[in-house]
Amino acid sequence: MLRTLRRAADRRRQAEGDYGWLFSPYTGDEMVAIDCETTGLDKRQAELVSLAAVRIRGDRILISDSLDLRLAVPASLSGDSIRIHGLRGIDLTDGAGVEEALSQFLDFVGNRPLVGWCLDFDLAVLNRYLRPIFGFDLPNARVDVARTYLRQLRRSHPELDIHPRFEQVAERLGVPVMGRHTALGDAVTTALMHLRLARGPMLAERLC
Repeated sequence: MLRTLRRAADRRRQAEGDYGWLFSPYTGDEMVAIDCETTGLDKRQAELVSLAAVRIRGDRILISDSLDLRLAVPASLSGDSIRIHGLRGIDLTDGAGVEEALSQFLDFVGNRPLVGWCLDFDLAVLNRYLRPIFGFDLPNARVDVARTYLRQLRRSHPELDIHPRFEQVAERLGVPVMGRHTALGDAVTTALMHLRLARGPMLAERLC
């Protein structure tokens, strides 16, 4: 309810702005898989380190048409405070500014539906940056692949109580893990899992 009310208020405020079009219903045939890499798992404090998005059109993933951004974060966040894999402290100061990166992200994604793994976390981090700079949260429709997996699993095996893990679900769906803990690699892997799950009941025997 709160999200719906906030979205309506954002739509009114942005109606005449540069990003008012983001609040219009999407009528195309594409989705966008996204992923964020951050300095921690607390969505209220984690710093955004990298951000990627890749378009999905029908049953194709348009890897050649993707966005892969590394952001500059304070050098003081190096060392033990870093909670992501594959980055050194020096990597964190050599990236795009937050406003520039988010502007590119908004232009790339547009009003297409978003696909992600545990998407609530990524959106909470992104919206924490977006609202002070642009004045709104992302209004896009969304598909959380982890939740889709659980729904399909519980239809065929309601007795199971599991917490899905990214690599485990990818393996069960026969999807290669593409550059784990890189924003673009995880976005592409998530897109592949989404397409496999979209086939629905035919995968039921492989889900557990």
